[in-house]
Amino acid sequence: MQGISSRWLLKVLPWVQVSGGTFRVNRRLSHTLGDGRIEFTTTGAEVRVIPAELGEIPALKGYQNEAVLAELASRFVQRDFGPGEVIVESGRPVDRLVLVAHGKLTKTTAGFYDGESVLGVLADGDYLGEAGLTEEDPGTWDCTVRAATSGTVLTLETGQLTEVLDRADSLRAHLAAFRSAIPQARNASGEREIELASGHEGELELPGTFVDYDVSPREYELSVAQTVLRVHSRVADLYNEPMNQVEEQLRLTIEALRERQEHELVNNRQFGLLHNADLGQRLHTRTGPPTPDDLDELLATVWKEPSVVLAHPKAIAAFGRECSSRGLYPDSVDLDGHRAPAWRGVPILPCNKIPVTSAGATSMMAMRTGEKNQGVVGLHRTGIPDEYQPSLSVRFMGINEKAIISYLVSAYYSAAVLVPDALGILEDVEVGH
Repeated sequence: MQGISSRWLLKVLPWVQVSGGTFRVNRRLSHTLGDGRIEFTTTGAEVRVIPAELGEIPALKGYQNEAVLAELASRFVQRDFGPGEVIVESGRPVDRLVLVAHGKLTKTTAGFYDGESVLGVLADGDYLGEAGLTEEDPGTWDCTVRAATSGTVLTLETGQLTEVLDRADSLRAHLAAFRSAIPQARNASGEREIELASGHEGELELPGTFVDYDVSPREYELSVAQTVLRVHSRVADLYNEPMNQVEEQLRLTIEALRERQEHELVNNRQFGLLHNADLGQRLHTRTGPPTPDDLDELLATVWKEPSVVLAHPKAIAAFGRECSSRGLYPDSVDLDGHRAPAWRGVPILPCNKIPVTSAGATSMMAMRTGEKNQGVVGLHRTGIPDEYQPSLSVRFMGINEKAIISYLVSAYYSAAVLVPDALGILEDVEVGH
């Protein structure tokens, strides 16, 4: 069966029994206030801004109404982008506030000659479009902002802000006081250059760190993958050992189901590992192809006993080419009787479930595994009715009027990242020659 792969992810994940159907992960909620950068929380592929972090925007600094900030935060819309996409375009109205959750954006403006002049780079925690908060007529964008890498932004449309202002007198008064008290001058990115007055010259305002337990801890529910195996009863009649034929069909069905299970563990937007890495644990390659320097940085994100690196076979080949061009030869380690390439003693294992885009870009994952090590774990439930393999059941569904025997095959599984630094992702890995 050509669809059967090595399924290394299922082999290297330690599996934790989930008797109640859900697995709770308690974490501390920590963010830094006053550092000028906005921080976010993630749940699977969903990214949300921390309401208190909106105070990093000068126009909202000092505003204390938590309920209004929470409503503002809830109205931001997530947009995932790829390299080269335009986020805002010069000459168009400044009609939204943009928060950069992850990735790099380049600000450019038309130069005196052909081409564009680069004004700067925006990265994680930056923002643009504050003029929408501070002026009734914010004008137009004086620059074009284009994605240099893949990433995520959150946007708040002006209409959504107006709806909040119509109901929040305190916010409307705060912004009015800000406009009247602080002189502003628009710069080329549609933001405001603000001069803050201070009572003491040379006094620095140090950022503070807010730490608390997450009041709504993440609960991972077991997912289920199901398929129905149908075998005609006369197929069994042609053989002396009829059940062997049914068991062979069942084996192939289970193999296909396990392949689907690994695919979901990598790509599912709720619990898939590609979508559950913390934003601070996501890196971009320096030049495109995966270099030894890139792998060193990736392993540094899970510096406490990294267990394994998973990558598409094409990414492993691209890494091998980069090593060869530098005269380097990666080590190999023995893993369950197989010789696997390794970097810094950490095995690099193939996983064809990690997608490769049409542009030839993919990702590489480094992880620390095990519940004791506060790493990445697989979740399953054993002891279920009609269990055929651990957490997989085969239920006889009967024979219909056409003599078709049916079996319902079900697998229960999920995955959890116990602490953020247990999983790191190297993004925008180019695998083309």
